[in-house]
Amino acid sequence: MRILIADDHELLRDTLDLWFQKEGIEVDVAKDLTSAMQAIMADVSYDLVLLDYGMPGMNGLDGLKAVQATGKVTRVAIMSGIAPREVAEEALAIGAAGFLPKTLPAKSLVNAVRFMAMGEQYAPIDFMTAAADAAPVNALAERLSARELQVLRGLCEGKANKEIARDLGIQEPTVKLHVKTLYRKIDAHNRTQAAMIAKKAGLF
Repeated sequence: MRILIADDHELLRDTLDLWFQKEGIEVDVAKDLTSAMQAIMADVSYDLVLLDYGMPGMNGLDGLKAVQATGKVTRVAIMSGIAPREVAEEALAIGAAGFLPKTLPAKSLVNAVRFMAMGEQYAPIDFMTAAADAAPVNALAERLSARELQVLRGLCEGKANKEIARDLGIQEPTVKLHVKTLYRKIDAHNRTQAAMIAKKAGLF
């Protein structure tokens, strides 16, 4: 079995590479969608391609669609540490081989890869059923949409709009609009104040 892992985090790529090599699975790696596409278009036959949802070039699920459109691989799955259940559902609906949260234990990840490579579709049941309840339930959270909460989390982590956009697979101007809207909803005037309000409310 041979797979391609495309992820912009070098440590994660190296860790997954080691795990899969131990299991007798051949691994190629790519750091972004461009290099992944180059590998896919080369004369290499992959049983499965794993794409990080938030890596450069993905633009949400457009990267998945682009890889599917090459006709070179039939099994393409999405990995993510931040994408909500709605993204997983959409990915599966447009033909992804599966959705893998990065919180999966290594052994489960290996089993999932084997499962998908055999032609099955995979998504962890606990993630697909629990993700809807993942957002904190309090007065402040109820004022915001799921996407606004994700953007607010990014603000609390000190991330720039560009970083938040990349993490969420959306455009930077879209992040700016979400920031402006959530400022109004929580009565904040700047990023620092928004983060303080969120932390005081116990959101993150």
